[in-house]
Amino acid sequence: MIKLTLLGKQGREFYLNPHVIESIEIGGADLIIHLLSGKSFMVAEDIQTVQKRIVTYRKEIGCFKNEE
Repeated sequence: MIKLTLLGKQGREFYLNPHVIESIEIGGADLIIHLLSGKSFMVAEDIQTVQKRIVTYRKEIGCFKNEE
């Protein structure tokens, strides 16, 4: 699971399984994560931070050890 911060919810943090992400949309300063379920979350993190957290998580669980 990766830790993210919801926008507009007074900095509320939550954990997300990155394997349920369908797409990530970048709109100006906003980052919107779309899930396979159809739900979406607007988060405070930038795309580079989210990418690093996903790769780190996948390495920790032994998923694709060659990801960088």
